[in-house]
Amino acid sequence: MASNINSKPGVHTLSDVEETGDMELGTQVGEDDNLMGKVVNSEDEAYALYNAYALRVGFSIRKGKVRYFTGSKKIRSREYFCSKEGFKLDEDLEEKKVRRLDTRTGCKAFVRFSNEDGLWKVVAFNPQHNHELAMPSEKHLLKSARRMPISKAHVPGVEGFGDIGFVNRDCYTYMNRQKTLMSAGDSQNLLNLFKSKQAEDSLFFYTVQVDQENRITNFFWRDGRSRLDYDCFGDVLAFDTTCRTNKYNLICAPFVGVNHHWQNVMFGCAFMLDETTTSFEWLFKSFLESMGNRPPKTILTDHNQAISNAIEIVFPNTRHCLCRWHILKSVASQVGDLSENSEFKYLFNKCLTGCEEAADFQQSWDNLIQKYNIGNHKWFNTLYEVRAKWSTAFTKDVFTGGISSSQRSESTGNVLVGLANDITSLSKFVIAYEKLVASMRSSEFNEDFRCKQGAQSKVLKKSGILGQASNVYTNKIYKLFEEELLGSIGTTWTELVSRDTLHTFEVREEGSQRVCTVKFNSHSAEIFCSCKKFESLGILCCHALRVFGIKNLTRIPNQYVLKRWTKEAKGGMMGYEQSAPHSMNRKDELVWRNSMIRFVCNSIYKAQGMDTARKLCIKKLLEFDREIDEEVARLKLGEERNLGTDIANEGNDACTPVLCPSHMEDLSSTRHKGHCEKRKTNPSKEAISAGKSKQSSHPILLPSIDINSRSQSNSLCDQHHMYPNAPLSTHTQSGAVQFLVQ
Repeated sequence: MASNINSKPGVHTLSDVEETGDMELGTQVGEDDNLMGKVVNSEDEAYALYNAYALRVGFSIRKGKVRYFTGSKKIRSREYFCSKEGFKLDEDLEEKKVRRLDTRTGCKAFVRFSNEDGLWKVVAFNPQHNHELAMPSEKHLLKSARRMPISKAHVPGVEGFGDIGFVNRDCYTYMNRQKTLMSAGDSQNLLNLFKSKQAEDSLFFYTVQVDQENRITNFFWRDGRSRLDYDCFGDVLAFDTTCRTNKYNLICAPFVGVNHHWQNVMFGCAFMLDETTTSFEWLFKSFLESMGNRPPKTILTDHNQAISNAIEIVFPNTRHCLCRWHILKSVASQVGDLSENSEFKYLFNKCLTGCEEAADFQQSWDNLIQKYNIGNHKWFNTLYEVRAKWSTAFTKDVFTGGISSSQRSESTGNVLVGLANDITSLSKFVIAYEKLVASMRSSEFNEDFRCKQGAQSKVLKKSGILGQASNVYTNKIYKLFEEELLGSIGTTWTELVSRDTLHTFEVREEGSQRVCTVKFNSHSAEIFCSCKKFESLGILCCHALRVFGIKNLTRIPNQYVLKRWTKEAKGGMMGYEQSAPHSMNRKDELVWRNSMIRFVCNSIYKAQGMDTARKLCIKKLLEFDREIDEEVARLKLGEERNLGTDIANEGNDACTPVLCPSHMEDLSSTRHKGHCEKRKTNPSKEAISAGKSKQSSHPILLPSIDINSRSQSNSLCDQHHMYPNAPLSTHTQSGAVQFLVQ
């Protein structure tokens, strides 16, 4: 019987359905995806047929209505719905510890099978959806896709993080790479690894600094995705140098930011031989160049005078703040058991985060110093000198994106803990770092998918301002905003001034002595609060929201919705890209060029996995290229403008080998060290950019690097022969190599 059924035209068996499920996820909906009239042999095959179709298209399914033959339990017809069919029922939010996303949109897509003589035939089919479908890189996250065996569903990345759109798809070939890494010197392996990553990722950037003996002293790298992330979230940057996790005892210095889900995002990483101003200046200049010469608005670091000096040189217009978490960690090492005293902790924390004005800080600081007789303590005196960089009395108007808050600063400061140990080689660390970054991006990708699949359940169902926030903000930022809105209910207010469209209020939080002054312009919807939470975090405070309620505003004014906190944080173009000046100098041209590369690359990433999208991308790029050629011809430009300064990677001649870094002796490998204490440095290991490198008294010579294997330019050899005592620096970006005499 089965053989006769399987031979009938139009009948689909379970094996047929599974083969359909093995189709590439990029397959577009076509004639074969019209399920009307399709026939299968069982209820399981009916489910598998619709589920395979749903997976190709990009949605999840669930079981729907079932009808039985009269007087029996035999199924007559069965329906399967899109998982977004219908609407979510109201629930008691007070009793729910975990509030799930509202994913229902009332979608009408469905399929109905009728059962006739054991054959299940599609008798009704609606393929139309009223919501966004999952991208190919997101389909492994669909709930109904998880029911399908990995070998059958053919969903890329189900066993790992999935193909989430970043360029380096081989970040998990750790074991295979290890085999090749063990066969050569560590420095050679490092450069070979960077070279292979650059071949995979055209936006990959790295720079290596060597001394007179061609021994690596400092190096920095970041991949192409980090460049794209920096364009979206590079307004605030955390830079930490309190960790040494490498067998050469080098300083590990990651560049960390915060994304639109309030998660850590990596912008790059560096290893440094010492902590001199020269070394930090070289590193910051390399980082700035790699990011299109766009400095951050704010940079947070531990307390280090050399870092401060370098920031003043390289980032003169960037606000420099000290990480409060590092300061609190240093207190214990400076005052011992006194740090556990509850009254001391209260006074110190008040100076740190509890003062609104400079006068309040000064009074609290004087009380702390006098009460515990620490007026002559060097660490506290040094900390007081830089109070403008760490106390909220001076920094509450500085945008930090919440990095400096108690909820986030510890996780940012510990981002590399456990990544490596004192026997980890340079190359192995880079691979471990790559795996960590892939994990972070997987978490971000999952949150992006959750935001697209549904909206947060609102505490106040009919609140217009909460409805807007739920639609615009990511889930994490919405929760922060909702807390502020609920907090506004517990405030009292007094109107002090009302003149035309200008209004001034005093808003007091119940149970607190804190009083904030709020100024509101009803004509322009501009609002200002003395707590300056919007300036520091980028979301409106409870005081401002209270005034909005008083003035019957039911929507957040556009100027108070930061794009970096929205679901579309990475969509479209950045504000600075749209407002490019008509006439640009060389620096502006470089910023504009790198921004356009980011924008085009982001569009190309979206087209991955979809045949029609790839064809559209090729078509539009060819049209764009033709239009540019026509415009250039119209303007009679005789030659293409040189937009870059990179030197072509052409030469293959052998050059001086580059050696591994010397081991830093007599330096502690502990995770955290005091911020104001003297840091031990070896004067024989000064940064080579100063031109003062000296040979280590006990160098550890590892196998040297033959730069010839990297096909680099002859300019390195030429310059080294012309300046035999000059330090060398190799710098590689997007296939180009530069060798600079410092």
